[in-house]
Amino acid sequence: MSDNEILEVRRTGSRVDLTLNRPNQYNALSEDLLAALKAELDRLAADPTIGCVVLSGAGKAFCAGHDLRQMHGQRRLDYYRSLFAACAEVMEAIIALPVPVIARVHGIATAAGCQLVGACDLAIASQDARFAVSGINVGLFCSTPAVALTRNVPAKPAFEMLVTGEFISAQTAENWGLINHAVPADQLDAEIDTLAATIAAKSPDAIRRGKALFYAQREVHRAEAYTLAAEVMAQNMMDENTAEGIEAFLEKRAPVWR
Repeated sequence: MSDNEILEVRRTGSRVDLTLNRPNQYNALSEDLLAALKAELDRLAADPTIGCVVLSGAGKAFCAGHDLRQMHGQRRLDYYRSLFAACAEVMEAIIALPVPVIARVHGIATAAGCQLVGACDLAIASQDARFAVSGINVGLFCSTPAVALTRNVPAKPAFEMLVTGEFISAQTAENWGLINHAVPADQLDAEIDTLAATIAAKSPDAIRRGKALFYAQREVHRAEAYTLAAEVMAQNMMDENTAEGIEAFLEKRAPVWR
């Protein structure tokens, strides 16, 4: 990874690692970094051979949110509208990506960095990581981070975070549902590797169908959700890999995914 690469991309098998690489700025989401992340997510969305994506940050932190210095230098309403729209497009691209995205969190994840954690499908953090939506401390309510936060964390704890700007620990983040697991720092990579490998061992067809259905059914009434889910499951049963998986189960052997 060279110093001028603001987003490192590394592939190992079907796994892709994306690393935010602005360590001196705690990986703050500059315009260029948002654009690079969106472009890479769009490219990955069109690649049928990937199985999962791991998102991490270089240096001492996961992500400190938006680049406040850059934002403060552009005091124009049209600029802010464009910037926050671009950030929302990145968050939506994570959800729209056909495969799971795992946040690997260390150090701090604040404001839009906390939003990034909330947008990812899964999140593993080191036990010393801390999380906050701290815009309120500079007079800015974290409105866009609130969208992701409130879809992970119950209403009252989420609102407390938003109006106090105070940090919560990784253990609290796990208890509230912002992350899946908090692990010792020296076990973070091993935990990520295990989770990514577990996903990679499943039928790629089922994973892709399942992620799309997971988000679609959350946005509709229960009866419509069952209709959507039944159709997806019926289509899933027609997949070649599903037939192989059932045959392997019946024959007491490991499946060979195609």
